[in-house]
Amino acid sequence: MTSQKTPRYIGIEGAIGVGKTSLAKLLAQKFGSRLIQEEVANNPFLERFYDDRRKYAFQTQLYFLLSRYRQQRELAQGNLFEKGVVSDYVLAKDKIFAYLNLEEDEISLYEMVYKLLVPTVPRPDLVIYLQARPEVLLARIRKRGVEYERNISLDYLRMLSDAYNEYFFHYNETPLLVVNTSEIDFVESPRDLEQLVREVKSVKRGTQHYIPLGSR
Repeated sequence: MTSQKTPRYIGIEGAIGVGKTSLAKLLAQKFGSRLIQEEVANNPFLERFYDDRRKYAFQTQLYFLLSRYRQQRELAQGNLFEKGVVSDYVLAKDKIFAYLNLEEDEISLYEMVYKLLVPTVPRPDLVIYLQARPEVLLARIRKRGVEYERNISLDYLRMLSDAYNEYFFHYNETPLLVVNTSEIDFVESPRDLEQLVREVKSVKRGTQHYIPLGSR
């Protein structure tokens, strides 16, 4: 019989608008875990990045890398893992955005900083990768109405989704649970959330795929 044990550190990933933060809040509440949320709105370059990706990509990416690193280092201090942690991002994914948006010379400098920082942060016990069609992502982004996201295009979301899929297709750093959310909202579907909780507890190694009942 499979042991049902909650991973101590769960990281949730996926493209913009896929529902990472909403699910992180739900799982943190279910498991009685500490919730870690990415400090997206604090990035002073982000709004300008969506207006002019080429001009502000490097500043935006470096700020995110250092901000994510600081948060993750704080996790490693003291007894923060005693009650468990659910995070709405995984630091290792930082490269997805870097390679999508930076020029070659910028990537070289980025890699130097990345290689100094990332090996020193804790690694999740489980990563949940949320997928959704780009059209669904765009609809969700428009619905939530965040001002600095107003210029995100469908083409950019398609490129981002492809980059995420490529990254997680080769991902083997931790156990991975891939969840398609195109037809489901875990906030509105307690039954699917309960089933996901059972799936989370059952993943031990490798990659598993989960299709919520509401999507079948």
